[in-house]
Amino acid sequence: MELSEYFVLRTIPLRVSGDITHGSPFARTKAATKSTSTLATARAPTIATQPIIILFDGVCNLCSGMVRFVIARDPHARCRFAALQSEAARAACAKVGYELPAFDTPSTIVVIEGGRALERSDAALAIARRMSSPWPMFGVFRVLPRGLRDALYRFVARNRYRWFGRAEACMVPRAEFQERFLD
Repeated sequence: MELSEYFVLRTIPLRVSGDITHGSPFARTKAATKSTSTLATARAPTIATQPIIILFDGVCNLCSGMVRFVIARDPHARCRFAALQSEAARAACAKVGYELPAFDTPSTIVVIEGGRALERSDAALAIARRMSSPWPMFGVFRVLPRGLRDALYRFVARNRYRWFGRAEACMVPRAEFQERFLD
């Protein structure tokens, strides 16, 4: 069967005058083409290209490993870091109106993105979105209900010290990455 058996195909004649095609929604002039090409280079940044601040448990070996993992896969240096136990983390949270919960042991990472704070699985997915391939593909897990994603996150968070250990003091970044950490 051919396409014409399912659909009625119509052609609409277009009147051409100079370098403008009239009657077409895709009509362009040379000036419009030129301005479009300059606009393409000055696009507004997408959410995945805007910088974020990642607040992590500074004494958790899993969290410190995650920071090193993200640094290695963030070629454009869009991620900044601070330990949840630091004054820099409290100041960053205050700027977006997020109050850090009182804790002896932090139970979540916090990502500050676009003037808001994200926790647990939403924070992890925001981090994955900014890394080099294939990590942004983990965004497909956003289709799962947040409650289910966060339950898995809480399970790992509860057991992270047992599985990965705990440091005596917060992680100290190497000199070449020092500018990526908030003081």
